[in-house]
Amino acid sequence: MDIRAILMGLAFAVMWSSAFTSARIIVADAPPITALSIRFVISGLLAMGLAALMGQKIKLTRNQWISVIVFGICQNALYLGLNFIAMQTIEAGFASIIASTMPLIVGLLGWIVFRDRLPTLAVAGLVVGFAGVALIMGSRISGGVDMYGLLLCVIAAVALAVATLSVRSASGGGNLLMVVGLQMLVGAIALAPFAVALEPWEVNWNTPLVLAFAYTTLVPGLAATWVWFALVGRIGAVRAATFHFLNPFFGVAIAAVMLGERLGLVDIIGVAVVTVGILAVQLSKQKPAPVTAERAAT
Repeated sequence: MDIRAILMGLAFAVMWSSAFTSARIIVADAPPITALSIRFVISGLLAMGLAALMGQKIKLTRNQWISVIVFGICQNALYLGLNFIAMQTIEAGFASIIASTMPLIVGLLGWIVFRDRLPTLAVAGLVVGFAGVALIMGSRISGGVDMYGLLLCVIAAVALAVATLSVRSASGGGNLLMVVGLQMLVGAIALAPFAVALEPWEVNWNTPLVLAFAYTTLVPGLAATWVWFALVGRIGAVRAATFHFLNPFFGVAIAAVMLGERLGLVDIIGVAVVTVGILAVQLSKQKPAPVTAERAAT
């Protein structure tokens, strides 16, 4: 992992984590499902347009179509949709911590459902990570956190983990950006009926709302995707996923700076514990490089 890969990983983690703060700003002045649906339409069309300019076509394999449908519904409609709704009553930093547990949930479900063998380091990481989450949740629940919003965040994290496991053998091949764009349109189609049926069109237009919407559409929506796929192509998916351990820290830090959300001592300790747990789970997936004659001689 060279310096460029490290910088790309840091950039991805910052962009991914910042999405919760921008979402919190959006849902304060606009209906969440409607706003997210519009964001998906814009991001999806932009991604597909760029993909077409790169010579990519809507000619996908069976696994790619599975990825489009499963991720479009689970990741975009359920994961992001539920988080947008939840952040009407849940702080952005807290929502980002729950969402960051996705690697822990993937590891746990992989062991339960697929009987994946977990190294000792992974088991320790799961125990430590979930202990940190329990510590933060206990503190927030005793402080009067909105339980409905908390439940939505938890369901959202599980939905993303299920999507990740469901398409873990699927590949984007040479049409990665086209696949991403189609996934976003699937998310928009899945959310649109609920937006029309459940939400009145009441928007409090202001500069922070417009800037936050533009940011979440272009940066977490498109730029983070570009960086992620470039990083995966450079160092592989397993090593790239290691940068997820930074998400709890960046999530609460950005929310604290941009929104003035306060962090108690228990929150800080919990974030540190969750971060260590995620890092341990991700490092347990790393395979040591083979020892060649040249390496053995050095």
